[in-house]
Order: sequence, then C-alpha cells, then structure tokens
Amino acid sequence: MDRIDLLTIGAFARASRLTPKALRLYDELDLLRPAHVDPDTGYRYYAPHQLERARLVAWLRRLGMPLARIRAVCGLESAAAAREIRAYWAGVEAETAVRRDLAAFLVDQLSVVAKGSGMSGMAGKVPIMLELRYSAHSDIGRVRPANQDTAYAGARLLAVADGYGAAGAPASSAAVQALKFLDGEEVPAGGVLGLLEDAVQGATEAVRDVAADGEEAGTTLTAVLWTGSQLALVHIGDSRAYLLRDGGLFRITHDHTVVQSMIDEGRLTPEEAGSHPQRMLLLKSLGSDPPAVPDLRLHESRAGDRYLLCSDGLYGVVPEDRIRHLLLSVPDSDTAVRELVDAANDAGGPDNVSCVVADVVRAGEQVPGQGEDE
Repeated sequence: MDRIDLLTIGAFARASRLTPKALRLYDELDLLRPAHVDPDTGYRYYAPHQLERARLVAWLRRLGMPLARIRAVCGLESAAAAREIRAYWAGVEAETAVRRDLAAFLVDQLSVVAKGSGMSGMAGKVPIMLELRYSAHSDIGRVRPANQDTAYAGARLLAVADGYGAAGAPASSAAVQALKFLDGEEVPAGGVLGLLEDAVQGATEAVRDVAADGEEAGTTLTAVLWTGSQLALVHIGDSRAYLLRDGGLFRITHDHTVVQSMIDEGRLTPEEAGSHPQRMLLLKSLGSDPPAVPDLRLHESRAGDRYLLCSDGLYGVVPEDRIRHLLLSVPDSDTAVRELVDAANDAGGPDNVSCVVADVVRAGEQVPGQGEDE
C-alpha cells in the first residue's frame, strides 16, 4: 500500500476514538500493529481497513474486558468472537449480581446500626443462601427395546441426554459422564459459562470416542450448573428445560429441530408439529458433523423455583398443562420425577423417558425426596 493511502497515528486515533498513547501500547502488546513504521523516525502509520479492528478494541475496552482477552477475541471469526463476548458479559453480570446482593445486605444491616442497635446488631446475620433439592429418574418406556437416555442430578449439576443411533446409549452416558466432575467443584460465578463450555467440549470428544468404530452415535444434552444463586444452562438438541415459578410453567430452552425451525418461520403451527413426519429430525446434537454450537446462558434463580429437565419421551406425549399440574401438586422432587415418568408411560410410553426435578430452597430447609438416579 502506498504511503499516501495510510493514516498518521493522530488521524487514526481520532477516527478510531483511541488515544495515540493507547495505540502505542496496543502495538507493543501485538494487539494492533501499525501497517507501516518509518525506519528513520519510528512514526507509526495505519491502514484504513484497520479501523474496524481498532473500533472493536475500543468498544471491548469500554466493556472493561482485559487486554489479553481482547487479543483472543480479535483473533476469532465473527461468530466465535460473538460467543466469547457474550460469555464475558454473562460473567460480568454474574459477578455484579453477587456483589449487588452483598451490597444490599450490608446497606440493610448498616441501616440497622445507624438506628442505634450498634455493630452487634449485625452479629449472626448473613445473606440468604440457596441450594438445590433434586431427583432424577430414567425409564425405558413401553415400546423401545433399550434405554438410550441418561439422567443425572447432583448438588451442582443436573443433566438429561437422549442418545440416538446404534451407539446412542453409550453416547448419552459419555456426554453426562464428561460433565460429572463439575458436580464436585466450587463454581466461580464469574466464570461459570466458560467452565461449562469447556466441559461440553470434553463431552463432545467423549461422544465421538464411543463412535470411533464407525457406529452412528449422537446425543442431545440439556444440563445446568448451579452456582449458589444462578443456573448456567447448556442446551443442544430437543431435550428441554422448564422453570416453574409463581404457578407458571416456562420453557427456557429452544428445540434444535426441523419442525421448530418451521414453527419459527411461520410455516408450521405448534399443533401441527406434533404429527409432522420430521418431528424427530434434529438440526443440532453432540456428535453431529460438522460440530454444532450449543446454547449457553445464565438464569437468575430464587427460593421457590422448580426446574424440570426432560427428554422428548415426556413432553412428546404428556401435555404441558398436565406437566405443570404434576409439578405444582407434588411437593417433593423424588415423587415428582416418578409421577412424570408414570404419566408418560400411561400415555403409551412410546419412547424412553427421563426427568430431573430440582427445587431451589433456602440452605438448610428440609425438603423430602432428594436423591440421584441414572
């Protein structure tokens, strides 16, 4: 490129809204190298096409992203960069939420002190801590010759996977097994999405390994990781996660299926989807080729919430109003999962059916029916 087409560092700084000092730093860090450096004067020149990257750097700095992470983002393709930014910001929001709760607690307690109770008024008072009470159950159903589902529930990890193909059962089991190490780890709220994303990469590799001999293998995966105040959700395929809150049942996952895409496009109604010949066809799964990107996001939780994770063997035959009724009317999670499975089998049990039910409760609150079943 001719020198006449280049921008001086001053002109480039004004156009990119970065200071010359910042540009010199980014040069040293190999984050934004100038297009040309005068060998005699050391003066830096930049090409017009570098403005796009410079503006991205400026925006990310305004978000508060560390320079090392910005360098990593700038090296990614657009879709991957967007996921990284989303994960970073979700972490910021999670950290902010934790600090917000602590700040609210301190303001409340210090207000008591200001009214004359003294610092002793804070003794023994701590923020409300939440935990899960949970149960999981998986059943072969009434028609299938084998169970290709896997369900798991633990203190931090909840998961349902629905395998398919000749090696479907090992695939769903491998996916969940690859996540189980998360159940025993202290989960940092700020990095939970990144931690979960890395674990899913391991699950993807585990699913590929079980199909190494050429057998078809793949699985859905819907899993949540509990931080103590939030649930980090990963989802791929057509297993589902629901939230029961204040009497309402809300689906918090989006099916990765052909019929769901047709519903989204307005070419099919939800009622028509139930009998569509392609209703079982997945657009995304673990083990697909090329690899598919799962959905990742955070959900704020509060005491009294109830979560349901399930395979399509439940919602495919049991209407959502019936699912809602059972979740509302059965107080303990262990009985709830078994009644949900029974409802699917009473409706014919045409598929394997797996359910995980978890209740968000105040720490120490006694709720019957916690347990684990795979």
